[in-house]
Amino acid sequence: MNIYDVIQKPLITEKSTVEKDSRGIVAFQVHRDANKLEIKEAVEKLFKVKVVDVNTINVAGKAKRFGKHFGKRSNWKKAYVTLKQGSSVDFFEV
Repeated sequence: MNIYDVIQKPLITEKSTVEKDSRGIVAFQVHRDANKLEIKEAVEKLFKVKVVDVNTINVAGKAKRFGKHFGKRSNWKKAYVTLKQGSSVDFFEV
């Protein structure tokens, strides 16, 4: 699996923005089969930062209703990546 398959998209929410600004923790949606070492390597190569720690969470998809039919969203994996002090990732460069 290459580094572009591991990191699917950054998670930009109110909670993740506060974590990024205060503690240097960035959240990503990652491939479900990616492990912590692959995630660390991908973030370091893509964003040219030093990663201290990676925490992962398997998120269960929600059950949804579409009219009279019931369905389920896909399960996915979330990664919280702690960056080295002084490093930062800017998703919206001006």
